[in-house]
Amino acid sequence: MNNSHVEEEVAKLVEEIKRLGAPNADGKIAVKFGVLFADERVADIFEALVGTLRAAKKRKVLTFEGEMLLQGPHDLVDVIML
Repeated sequence: MNNSHVEEEVAKLVEEIKRLGAPNADGKIAVKFGVLFADERVADIFEALVGTLRAAKKRKVLTFEGEMLLQGPHDLVDVIML
């Protein structure tokens, strides 16, 4: 995947997190991974949601606990915009 494509995917992800999320106690937009993963529009847009999340975290666009998120065990993990 080339760098500009990754940047496009990360930008799309930011829009979806803004759509699905809400401000947390720190005023940052946050959404539970399970909500993001289960959303039909997100599923249609992203072939590799977890990979896009990791790329966004690496670019310090968002954060979440751990290295990788998996459906089920990590459904309640907050994905937080930075």
